[in-house]
Amino acid sequence: MAAERQGGGGGGRGAAAEENKEHKDGKDNKENERPAGPQPGGLGDSLGLEILQIVKESQQQHGLRHGDFQRYRGYCSRRLRRLRKTLNFKMGNRHKFTGKKVTEEILSDNRYLLLILMDAERAWSYAMQLKQEANTEPRKRFHLLSRLRKAVKHAEELERLCESNRVDAKTKLEAQAYMAYLTGMLRFEHQEWKAAMEAFNKCKTIYEKLANAFTEEQAVLYNQRVEEISPNIRYCAYNIGDQSAMNELMQMRLRSGGTEGLLAEKLEALITQTRAKQAATMSEVEWRGRTVPVKIDKVRIFLLGLADNEAAIAQAENEETKERLFESLLSECRDAIQAVREELKPDQKQREHSLENDSGKVSNIQYLHSYLTYIKLSTAIKRNESMAQSLQKALLQQQRSDEDGKRSPRPQDLIRLYDIILQNLVELTQLPGLEEDKNFQKEIGLKTLVYKAYRCFFIAQSYVLVKKWSEALVLYERVLKYARDVQSGAGAHRNSLKELPDVQDLITQVNAEKYSLQAAAILDANDPHETESPSQVKDGKPLSERFETFCLDPSLVSKQVSLVHFPPGFQPIPCKPLFFDLALNHVAFPPLEDKVEQKAKSGLTGYIKGIFGFKS
Repeated sequence: MAAERQGGGGGGRGAAAEENKEHKDGKDNKENERPAGPQPGGLGDSLGLEILQIVKESQQQHGLRHGDFQRYRGYCSRRLRRLRKTLNFKMGNRHKFTGKKVTEEILSDNRYLLLILMDAERAWSYAMQLKQEANTEPRKRFHLLSRLRKAVKHAEELERLCESNRVDAKTKLEAQAYMAYLTGMLRFEHQEWKAAMEAFNKCKTIYEKLANAFTEEQAVLYNQRVEEISPNIRYCAYNIGDQSAMNELMQMRLRSGGTEGLLAEKLEALITQTRAKQAATMSEVEWRGRTVPVKIDKVRIFLLGLADNEAAIAQAENEETKERLFESLLSECRDAIQAVREELKPDQKQREHSLENDSGKVSNIQYLHSYLTYIKLSTAIKRNESMAQSLQKALLQQQRSDEDGKRSPRPQDLIRLYDIILQNLVELTQLPGLEEDKNFQKEIGLKTLVYKAYRCFFIAQSYVLVKKWSEALVLYERVLKYARDVQSGAGAHRNSLKELPDVQDLITQVNAEKYSLQAAAILDANDPHETESPSQVKDGKPLSERFETFCLDPSLVSKQVSLVHFPPGFQPIPCKPLFFDLALNHVAFPPLEDKVEQKAKSGLTGYIKGIFGFKS
């Protein structure tokens, strides 16, 4: 208790500031702290407490929406302090701690029940905080179990007090469910699967009965809690020995696109472990008429889960879940390809090629690498096609409603997606071991024509938006050419084209667009008001150079506004002048012959005079 009290109350000034804020605008908390009058539908002055509602609202408003258990623990500590002060139920003073327990004799206010509930919530939040930290510090798991036991102890005390005649029946049931929930979590962490399953089942039964006994609005919280604990029950059942529970857990995981909370890491490890057991019996895989042995465990696990992942993508309820599943599948595929690459050592590769050069086939490990690369590229094509279909729907809705607000999709976005698809198809044709497969090359060629047709269609749509009628018409004709080539060359490959968009629908749409385009072009040519005005001409000049010209430039309110040329261009400036002395060549110097002659006459006499200091 001392460590928990210190952790909760050691928030310092930040905790004090948050406490002041909660005193000012924490209306929902104060409502729970007021003395409860007679409950609706209760008898006399019976006490009632909406345990699950209080817990959920407190958790969502104070950190658990973002997984911040430390913030929630601090909130529980501050609320406990306020409750004890309000109820005059203090644990001693600053100098001495005096423990007190809530007994049935002093149970005259529902805030005494709230006091014990906050104690349990504080211990639980500390345990969940330690669970997050135990991933990097395993020793904290012991402290985690200690805090969970403390939370269960407080929940037992709450259940014991709620057995009093002063408490209404609904609160008694909620206290029993809360106690069963915390007990199940403790047993779950101890890996006591049978006891945990019994506790979770008891909790689920109580909440289901409460949900049936009240209105739909009141039953929402109870049903949410039932959905939260259902995966835990199935996980416990699987560990006890119920093999059918594994399929239900997989379906729960796929419906939600992933799991969260207490079960997340354990369920992922369980799925990997189950697939690893099945992978032990898998020794080979057949693709395009060739059987290849599979010796790498990671590749076996991936290939076993491939069908389940594809089925989950097909059954995804919304685009967000489908996108998340696509990314998960691509990530697993990349890991499997990396494992195969590690086996493709140069010496081993050369040895296998030398053994099979006579037959002209690539090695088994290289063919397996081609197969996994084919899966990766095909999955990427399906993902981009799914994104393109959702963008097409959004583009169609935009044309019908013309709503303003967030950035609307454009045909250029679809062009980019189809460019990526075409690039993936080019990579498929270059896979080792498939260069001589004429059927495969034919299928990829037909798929390329289909996606080229759609790419040309959206390029034409982008030209229509800027009123380039002739370019758009030429591109529409190119779309029809591609579509007819697909129809004429499909033949025996129609089964492989079933998953692709129907080109016949595209032909119908293009024919309609051609007529609309021709009508728009005629109207545009005959419109006298449609002249190019100076306000629409973009000459590239910045604002500082066209103050005298009126121009409605929408770029002035965008992030790429052109105000001045920056950096400024070079301009000629005058340099420092250079002076040349031209008069020097025309100056006549005075004669120096007399001085030269005196210098010649001064011989030995002058030298002697100089020694003795005589001057002339």
